[in-house]
Amino acid sequence: MNSSVLLHLIVMLVQLWPCSLSTQNSSTQNTVQSFTAVRRVKRGWLWEPLFATEEQVSPHPVYIGQLKSDLDKQDGNLKYILTGEGAGSFFVIDEYNGKIYVTKKLDREKKPFYTLRAQAINRSTQLPVEPQSEFIIKVRDINDNEPQFLDGPYVATVPEMSPEGTSVTQVTATDADDPSYGNSARLLYSLIQGQPYFSVEPKTGVIRMASQMDRETEDQYLVIIQAKDMVGKPGALSATATVTINLSDVNDNPPKFQQRLYYMSVSEEAPVGTTVGKVFAEDSDIGDNAAMDYFIEADSSDVFYIITNNETQEGIILLKKRVDYESKRRYSIHVKAVNRYIDERFLKEGPFEDTTIVKINVEDADEPPVFTLENYMMEIFEGAMSGALVGVVTARDPDDDGSPVRYSIVHSMHLKRLFSINEHNGAIITTEPLDREIASWHNLTVTATETRNPEKISEANVYVQVLDVNDNAPEFPKNYETFVCENAVSGQQIQSISAVDKDDSAEGHHFYFSLAQEDANSSHFTVKDNQDNTAGIFTGKSGFRRQEQFFFYLPILIQDNGTPPLTSTNTLTVTVCDCDTEVNTFYCRYGAFMYSLGLSTEALVAVLACILIFLVFFLAIVTIRQQQQQQKKPPFSEKIEEFRENIVSYDDEGGGEEDTEAFDISALRTRTVMRTHKPRKKVASEIQSFYRQSLQVGPDSAIFRQFISEKLEEANTDPSVPPYDSLQTYAFEGTGSLAGSLSSLGSNTSDMDQSYDYLADWGPHFKQLAGMYSSHRTVGD
Repeated sequence: MNSSVLLHLIVMLVQLWPCSLSTQNSSTQNTVQSFTAVRRVKRGWLWEPLFATEEQVSPHPVYIGQLKSDLDKQDGNLKYILTGEGAGSFFVIDEYNGKIYVTKKLDREKKPFYTLRAQAINRSTQLPVEPQSEFIIKVRDINDNEPQFLDGPYVATVPEMSPEGTSVTQVTATDADDPSYGNSARLLYSLIQGQPYFSVEPKTGVIRMASQMDRETEDQYLVIIQAKDMVGKPGALSATATVTINLSDVNDNPPKFQQRLYYMSVSEEAPVGTTVGKVFAEDSDIGDNAAMDYFIEADSSDVFYIITNNETQEGIILLKKRVDYESKRRYSIHVKAVNRYIDERFLKEGPFEDTTIVKINVEDADEPPVFTLENYMMEIFEGAMSGALVGVVTARDPDDDGSPVRYSIVHSMHLKRLFSINEHNGAIITTEPLDREIASWHNLTVTATETRNPEKISEANVYVQVLDVNDNAPEFPKNYETFVCENAVSGQQIQSISAVDKDDSAEGHHFYFSLAQEDANSSHFTVKDNQDNTAGIFTGKSGFRRQEQFFFYLPILIQDNGTPPLTSTNTLTVTVCDCDTEVNTFYCRYGAFMYSLGLSTEALVAVLACILIFLVFFLAIVTIRQQQQQQKKPPFSEKIEEFRENIVSYDDEGGGEEDTEAFDISALRTRTVMRTHKPRKKVASEIQSFYRQSLQVGPDSAIFRQFISEKLEEANTDPSVPPYDSLQTYAFEGTGSLAGSLSSLGSNTSDMDQSYDYLADWGPHFKQLAGMYSSHRTVGD
């Protein structure tokens, strides 16, 4: 053996089983799990790690290994020392022989290994005989943790009728034991509850369908899955999880009518749209898979139709046409229910529809009279005499053709009654002549009432058209303004005219224009018919004189093409203007207006001049009165009022000439109130007197208090002050000021006798004041 000191670690792999394993209670079993030995080399020494079994319970320390030095002579001269993680608490060492013991229970899941350091020293010299060496104690795992389902409880859904082997869901359990050592963390899944409908893969935990299931038979299943560690061997720990599996619906069931024959009835009085009855086909599916539509088959009469109530899935049969007991008393229809959404995978099971028969009986009722027509069209010429026949309406009682019917017209309270009806035969006549130009159509509502049952009433509409007759002569469409110049030549057109007719012509209107017989021989103007319902007015001579005749009135005859033709005379006024060839319309209208007033242009100018002079005179009087009112106002009244208010409210000594907004006297001014001034004392002399006295006394002096009391009494009794509270401040400067008072009330000398050079030392606020009163100021200042 060479001289180097060697420290040998005697590795003793001791597996201590605290108690025998019990297979009856897996939760209390202790299983030893060893770690793979890890070799490492340090300073040329070879170490193998120590192992300690976790969860080991013993009343005495458990031996796990020994440290030994070649220099140890077994004479107790060497001392072994253990330091590091858990030294002294979990692990202890026998300082005489180097044996290591475990004193407390270890838990691998909390700490899987411990790093410690060992050293051997001489007890006499306390010097190390072996260098300090580091080694590892690994905690050997046992199966002390049961599997856990962390994501439970599980809920899964799978469509019904899914084929065998369809994946439903996957469950996963975890185990806190060491998966790298032994089988403590190797899990095996099994099905405890859920056969024969489901199965589970042992290694993956995937749940699959074991057979086809019908949701209509059972829509929910409770499956229990167990996970065991130790690959399911005896002594393994286990856990269970519950999986709720719901079957979702598919459309695998057709609709079925519970009744193969329905009986319904409807009254012949029922209006269109009346609900006759309801049918219902059951479908074991739910949601959209149970949605269906209803149809009517083989109904040649087309009297009924059916709709689907999407909420209740009922078929509602409605009346499409009115039924008549006397015409047909019974109907038979076939109603079919068809699934709205069909799954093609189940078409082989049969058609997803069903059919039933509905028999409908018509009930007799006392019906109101029935008109032969719903709407009557009648015509009558305008101007027909009162009592003229317009037309006849007819109604009958459908229950008894011999039952009498009474007719009437529904009159509006606000309209004139132009028609009446014979209540026995339904003949409609006029009550006064009709005018097509006022109303060309009249809408009437005629009622028919059963004589035996007045509550049975029906109505019909009667439309009366008033036919046109030629009873209106043509006329000018507007009032023409026609002008002619004094220098107009013969044959010059001065106006184009047309005509309108209120009557209606089937062939179209055609008008004829000419001069009336009494003016036909006049040589001033002529009328030329253009044969297109217009005519031209032409001059019949050259030259017109306003002084001789200002207006010409032409009687124009207009004839229509009606039968018989009607003619009217319309007067066209021609105004003579002072012009050559082109007419100035405004000037001609002005001249015509003056001529109608009987005034000349000179007279009109004179009238306007008089009006202008009157306005100037009125404005002059108003201006003079305003000046007189201003002169009556006392001069400087506003300035005096402002000065008085300034003296009362001023309470600011600082700021100098730049402080221009120390106070606002606008709130104390009331120009809207008429003040009655009374004589006041001379404020300047009074303040000067009290000021001089205040230089000798303080603010608490009786003289100063008297001054304040008098000013307060004067303000309270003065009727001219504002009718609200005000604050009046009187400041006491005191005596002994180095600068003295700036007030001029106590000054007996003029500005020329005093020196104000010291104002330049008072700062920028008094710069302007110093410039005004300094000794070197100019005369112009």
